[in-house]
Amino acid sequence: MKFMPKTLKIGAHLQTTGGLDNAVRRAEEIGLNCLQLFGASPRQWNVKEPNLSAIEKFKEAKKAAGLEEVYLHAAYLVNLASPDSEIAHKSEENLKAHFKITKALDADGLIFHIGSGKDSPKDEAMKKVASAVRRILEDVDGRAKIVLENSAGGGQKLGSFPEEIGEILKIIDSKRAAACFDTAHGLEAGLMFQYDDDSVRDFIKRWDKTVGWKNTPVIHANDSKTASDSHRDQHENIGNGHIGISGFENMAKFKELIDKTWIMEVPGFDGNGPDKENADILKKCMKQVLVI
Repeated sequence: MKFMPKTLKIGAHLQTTGGLDNAVRRAEEIGLNCLQLFGASPRQWNVKEPNLSAIEKFKEAKKAAGLEEVYLHAAYLVNLASPDSEIAHKSEENLKAHFKITKALDADGLIFHIGSGKDSPKDEAMKKVASAVRRILEDVDGRAKIVLENSAGGGQKLGSFPEEIGEILKIIDSKRAAACFDTAHGLEAGLMFQYDDDSVRDFIKRWDKTVGWKNTPVIHANDSKTASDSHRDQHENIGNGHIGISGFENMAKFKELIDKTWIMEVPGFDGNGPDKENADILKKCMKQVLVI
């Protein structure tokens, strides 16, 4: 049976140079109806919150553009699973600060990398992450979700496998905790050798059983510069990597995925980040398939 949502939700992670509202305008120029951005520096522990004027400008631009959904991405420094108590504490405080910005911008959620417990047993590291997320959710109310992203693997990183993400979500036990599936990370972690029809079908069943597509509002739509099981997180433009056009077409066939928010984090064909060419290619992949 053919199933297509009324509106495909396609976005990208865009720069906020010159103001948060500039990311909205850039999304309009590219032809996107969703957006991902940083609410503060992704490379600093100290978080500079946007002032009220910047927040209002962003919300006005968002409303005028008619964006379907907006997500923020957390700082790269965050590692809630760290065995170093100081790093773990700083990570929790930093993530909480970014989550407060998410709420202030009336965004849909904050996506973060789960981190690594290093030499700690994985079950202990996962409980540590879950406890931190629960505290943040208790401290920051509202509708926004904290979203756990799958990893490319390597270095004892958590979230390489959907079973780990599912277990963390189970421990958190909150409707405000969710998951994001990154296509490049999935390949790089070795979840699939390639994005052929059978592999995608099997993966969709595995993710649904462990994480649940109902708990997964976002897909990071990225091609990969590196092959399956490389554990090297390197994104490529849509169609130019190891996933390829056919891989994205195969994903878009399934009703479990087609209605998600697809957000690109690609280098861009001009090297300046997500662009209209990537957006047009992804739209074509999603519109030319029979959804099953």
